Amino acid sequence: MNRIEVVQRIINKINAKKYLEIGVEFGTLFFRIKAQKKIAVDPQFKFSLKKKIYKLFFERGSKFFEMSSDDFFKGNSGLFSDQKIDVAFVDGLHTYEQSLRDIENCLDNLENNGVVVVHDCNPLSESAANPSQDEAKKMKGWNGKWNGDVWKTIVHLRSMRNDLNIFVLNTDHGLGIIRKGAPENMLDHKASDIENMKYEDLDKDRNKLLNLKGENYFDNFLNDLCAE
Repeated sequence: MNRIEVVQRIINKINAKKYLEIGVEFGTLFFRIKAQKKIAVDPQFKFSLKKKIYKLFFERGSKFFEMSSDDFFKGNSGLFSDQKIDVAFVDGLHTYEQSLRDIENCLDNLENNGVVVVHDCNPLSESAANPSQDEAKKMKGWNGKWNGDVWKTIVHLRSMRNDLNIFVLNTDHGLGIIRKGAPENMLDHKASDIENMKYEDLDKDRNKLLNLKGENYFDNFLNDLCAE
């Protein structure tokens, strides 16, 4: 199971109308997702102009914003005044600080039955979990996989927000699933403690910190979702 299947099945289940993707890059996910209205945000799109024009012609509901996610949310709040986000996929800069801002901005503009999916929540090595990709490449054990410390954002939200239901699906580098509602369980870490956490802390207790779930759990999650 990968991010494409997970995002599309959520869209289909809740009959989502508006899809937002942060961190589009080559458009590998964005161009394969089917939704009435799609919004792409990335500081530098890496897909060809020809592909963009083709998709714009055949997918008139698509909008492209070549800018940082911070600038996007600051300058385009009107996009969500009439219709909020149904499903968002967050795969931007892989740092605790930026991913937290991206997720919170998505949540501020999310429909009540909406879902935020977050990539790179379950790094499996110390190098993959380094917040700097340049530094990760210098580390012993580097194998080309880089997830950053997005996992800390999951720990942060599970510690600070009692209005969110959060778990990480153990597939495709860890897919964080966030929706509004009562948490299954919460953590009690302070923000200062989370900032100082190391990969060893995650590796020692990842099931608890991430509320990690196997792929089979996804069907149960979908059954709990409802369209509005």
